[in-house]
Amino acid sequence: MNVFYEEDGEFKVGTVLAEQPASLQVEAPHGKRSKVKAANVLLRFEAPAAGDLMAAAGRAAEAIDVDFLWQCCGEGEFGYESLGRDYFGHAPGPVEAAGLLIRLHGAPMYFYKRGKGRYKAAPEDALRAALASAEKKRQQAALKEEWVGKLAAGVLPDALRGKLDELLYKPDRAGLEWKAFEAACEQLRLTPAKLAARCGALADPHDYHLGRFLFEHFPRGTAFPEMDPVAAPPDLPVAAVRAFSIDDAATTEIDDALSVTALADGGWEVGVHIAAPALGVAAGSALEAVARERLSTVYFPGRKITMLPETAIAGFSLDAGAARPAVSCYLRLNAALGLESTRTAVEAVPIAANLTLEELDAVFDAGAAEAGTVNHAFGAELALLWRLARALEAKRGKSDAGPERTDYTFRVTGDRVEIVPRQRGTPSDKVVSEMMIFVNREWGERLDAADIAAVYRNQSQGAVRMSTAPSGHSGLGVEHYIWASSPLRRYVDLVNQRQIIAWARGEEPPHRANSEALLAAMRDFEVTYDAYAEFQRQMERYWCLKWLLQEAVSEVEGAVIRENLVRLARLPVVARVPSVPDLPAGARVRLAVSSVDLVELAVHFEFVGRADAA
Repeated sequence: MNVFYEEDGEFKVGTVLAEQPASLQVEAPHGKRSKVKAANVLLRFEAPAAGDLMAAAGRAAEAIDVDFLWQCCGEGEFGYESLGRDYFGHAPGPVEAAGLLIRLHGAPMYFYKRGKGRYKAAPEDALRAALASAEKKRQQAALKEEWVGKLAAGVLPDALRGKLDELLYKPDRAGLEWKAFEAACEQLRLTPAKLAARCGALADPHDYHLGRFLFEHFPRGTAFPEMDPVAAPPDLPVAAVRAFSIDDAATTEIDDALSVTALADGGWEVGVHIAAPALGVAAGSALEAVARERLSTVYFPGRKITMLPETAIAGFSLDAGAARPAVSCYLRLNAALGLESTRTAVEAVPIAANLTLEELDAVFDAGAAEAGTVNHAFGAELALLWRLARALEAKRGKSDAGPERTDYTFRVTGDRVEIVPRQRGTPSDKVVSEMMIFVNREWGERLDAADIAAVYRNQSQGAVRMSTAPSGHSGLGVEHYIWASSPLRRYVDLVNQRQIIAWARGEEPPHRANSEALLAAMRDFEVTYDAYAEFQRQMERYWCLKWLLQEAVSEVEGAVIRENLVRLARLPVVARVPSVPDLPAGARVRLAVSSVDLVELAVHFEFVGRADAA
């Protein structure tokens, strides 16, 4: 005796070896023995042999027209035996019965299973919908296969071209386009970006990296909307100073300037002047909304995306040649440069010059500053500011003394880059940094004492975070520290400047400490500022790798940081070099440039030898 039965949703056959009321011991045609529930048995037959029935039933099932079967089965529930008599015109034999069951079971869109050997025809509307869905899936599968074939051949299908940014930066993983793209990536063992490059859709890796950033942070583009012109109040008092700024030559948003005025008693008044866009960017205005959305200027080699439009920057940047709106903090010093008092003023500050770091580095060094012989039109002022900066630094208990650090300037012209190193910690650097630390500490302390809300930048145990409550900045050695010295470039500085102006004028401040607008702006700024900084680092790495290719560099030098981590000597690049042997930190090594990948921003080096072996 043989049986045809259902197990785990599949039809199987076997020869009965033993039978109990509730179960049977059967042997499959391939020899495997198993226990089968009697309730799962659909047919019992003597012939044909168990091994022959499935093949014959399969052929019988293929010959059955499922659509005709659906039309003639009626609307009610039925058993396969009764349907078989109607369809074949006689009681079906084992092969016909098994074939019919296989056909019914294999057409779930046409027939709903209702029990052992029992089915019900699908309603016409449901069948039409199911067939349409199946056809759509078939067409999609065919289209996907076509797209994968083209991608594998290095051709980007037209249907995917318009969705390339989405596929590369934020794919819809349920979409057919991504499924095809992903399948091609897996087939070719390529990343999405490398696949796009292989298809000629990434002509410029720089545009790919920039595009990813813009897609996420500037989905509507970087252009500013039309806005009314902005200007500072025309009746600001004009300061009796001759101020000058110190910045990189490429700086266009000049936020800060300094002045030194001799007093009749032999003392000095040093002014720290901060551009005052808060006087023109009204709270709730369209310009305010733009600044709130962007939160910071984005810097990267060869380009920047400003927080404020050029028209607003031009009206408030501390450019030379006119009196510019500013919030000034004045330090009254005695003849020995001891601090006697401070005052804050909202005023127009005459800017006499915009000095550059490049020009000052040639004449403004520590020796000349100490001797008071800085060969510059503002030499006397610079020398005094140098002595003051050193005194302020000592009072904080902090010093920048230590290993020299290097900054790099990226000068991009078209597709070429020049990378110029510059040692940090020059007198110009120290003067600017100490005066900015002073005003940010001073204003933070004053706002706290006046119980006026501000966004503070606190640091403890190495971690820096922003808060509306001051808790000190251990890295700088100060108890209060806000960001208020770059309001043209950072939104949090602009917010703090509004609070400072209100305090200086004795007015009601725009924000309270528990203001949700203030807290939300602080949180958004912190996240966005970090993202912008990471993008800048990424693009600097791109141009470093571009420089290696541009200059056809085959070998570089570097210094071991630890284990196989090496910092290059000529470029701001840190890379792992697995082939570097066990060397002490600081050991200088020579590395061969094996490969550079501008799409993945990857570079591979091979250890050549010690650079300091001699």
